[in-house]
Amino acid sequence: MSNVIETDDLWKVYRTDGVTVEALRGVNLAVEAGEFVALVGPSGSGKSTLLHLLGAMDTPTRGAVHLNGHDLAQMSSAGCTRLRCRELGFVFQTFNLLPTLNALENVAIALRLAGVGRQERRRRATELLEQVSLGERLGHLPRQLSGGERQRVAIARALANRPILLLADEPTGNLDSATGESIVALLRALNGQGQTIVLVTHNAEIVAQAGRVLRMKDGQVFDT
Repeated sequence: MSNVIETDDLWKVYRTDGVTVEALRGVNLAVEAGEFVALVGPSGSGKSTLLHLLGAMDTPTRGAVHLNGHDLAQMSSAGCTRLRCRELGFVFQTFNLLPTLNALENVAIALRLAGVGRQERRRRATELLEQVSLGERLGHLPRQLSGGERQRVAIARALANRPILLLADEPTGNLDSATGESIVALLRALNGQGQTIVLVTHNAEIVAQAGRVLRMKDGQVFDT
């Protein structure tokens, strides 16, 4: 199978007030289409930094990130924005839903940013919310939804533009154990349908369900 994303000698170094911190130190990583990869490790090991670089949300100090044939380090800011919109999906611990928009509108806005017409936006957003078992919650605002429902809306939004890669940062971190298990089951089902997933987690249930687990320590990645 072909690699959806890969890194080559990836470094991220922060320098503040004369202090140098090597957040990533020569990371080489390849993720094939259809994989479900969990990144685990202690706080400060570089997990979120790596996820941000994979998602074109930051630039490396040196090294390269290739996503579906694109060299992210060589792309303009506008090019990275277009790529994030069309080829990447993001799920965050804090949901990041717009509080004044209902569930349907929160999903549809991702399609609007990609230039999808109004009728197709509504059709696709409805379909996605039904896929994550929220077909009866289309008109509900985030404050009217449970934490698990809000995360399902966030996942539906992340899938709106049919991304080749879904990136998630602690997607069950703000959920109770039972709700977290339902999100794990949903992610596993999406992966079973062919969705490539890379996520950061401390959740043992996700680790047990992932197809591959990578451990991070001191800015480096190790296969388990």
